[in-house]
Amino acid sequence: MNMNLPADVSKIINILESNGHEAYAVGGCVRDCILGKNPHDWDITTSALPETVKSLFDRTFDTGIEHGTVTVLLHGVGYEVTTYRVDGKYEDGRHPKEVTFTASLEEDLKRRDFTINAMAYNETKGLVDLFGGEADLEAGIIRAVGNPTERFTEDALRMLRALRFSAQLGFDIEANTYQAIKDLAPTLERISAERIQVEMVKLVTSDHPERMRDVYETGLTKVFFPEFDAMMECDQVNKHHMYTVGEHTIVSMGLAPADRVIRLAMLLHDIAKPVCKTTDENGQNHFKMHPVEGQKMAKAVLRRLKFDNDTTDKVCNLVKNHDDRPAINERNIRRMIIRVGQENFNDLLAVKRADCLAQSMYHRQEKLQYIDELEKMFNQIVAAGDCLKIKDLEINGKDLIQMGVPQGQRIGEVLNTIFDRVVDEPELNNRDILIKMAKEIIG
Repeated sequence: MNMNLPADVSKIINILESNGHEAYAVGGCVRDCILGKNPHDWDITTSALPETVKSLFDRTFDTGIEHGTVTVLLHGVGYEVTTYRVDGKYEDGRHPKEVTFTASLEEDLKRRDFTINAMAYNETKGLVDLFGGEADLEAGIIRAVGNPTERFTEDALRMLRALRFSAQLGFDIEANTYQAIKDLAPTLERISAERIQVEMVKLVTSDHPERMRDVYETGLTKVFFPEFDAMMECDQVNKHHMYTVGEHTIVSMGLAPADRVIRLAMLLHDIAKPVCKTTDENGQNHFKMHPVEGQKMAKAVLRRLKFDNDTTDKVCNLVKNHDDRPAINERNIRRMIIRVGQENFNDLLAVKRADCLAQSMYHRQEKLQYIDELEKMFNQIVAAGDCLKIKDLEINGKDLIQMGVPQGQRIGEVLNTIFDRVVDEPELNNRDILIKMAKEIIG
């Protein structure tokens, strides 16, 4: 097999080889090349010790030199060059207590997570595939290198990574590897929330977000997202639904754009249904106030997984408003745009459509028509340039100060009163009219 290595990668390998060392492109970049994808990063593994690597290149910096990794800079791009190594004991299920450098490529590849990530390549030797990685790529299989129990005991995050790769690549997980995940799922509690978050985002924004079902079935969600277990186990005996809350959630994710905020909103939009569930005298389930309670629960989950404030705010906003269905007229929809935020409204429409399409067929066309009409009204209001923020008023705080309103809370009160009128009657957003209105309010 021939791969087209980038010029700088070939240069690094050639310099190392010409100085008597082995060197290969390794891991995900080799996997992606075989799959016909363009690798994001190129990692290099070598028999040369870190200090030797540093001596052979003009610009380097220590990335993780205690684990044998040096970053070589060429043309403004960093390439991680790591010495062949054997990992010592993993006492915390996350990191080896120590690493030992080795001269053996086989020993280095043996410590890697999955066969598809344990291949190496250079232009001299070609593909080095000691564990059947190429065959597993062709068969569409995620398989641990060697004993899966040992691999997952070394680093428990590998269990979630297996499911993430299966979602990104559309691959099945080999039976022994899958069973080891189920057996060792509780050990994921050793892994930091930040590392779990990274894998979860990659999974839910992949082409196969339905693999979230495997995260539940292996027992991993029980460790970091038990609310999802409750969703999977919550029936919806209701004419609007045909799935459990969890299955509806999974289906809706697959129907939504592969956008980080939108997919997370789909994952969490019905999180409060299990705690809001009631059953009437006819045996029908109801979930009153679940969007409001859901906003609080979604925030707790996103905080637990260490999401940034911007993502948390946007997702919670969509969760809170996903079931909002005001009668469609200009006044109502202007107020809805203000409540949701104009910049978030298209995301809300995407959430609403995916939610609807993952429900039963009951009144589906009417529901979709409502969303279409909502979108049309939104676009009309935006195109008309209606005032949707206080800063869009033709009057501001400086004007009020010149009119004698003291600086402070009173300015905000007056502007809010004016804004409230203008939202209902956009034609009032005229400077002369607003100054007159302000004078009447001030008295």
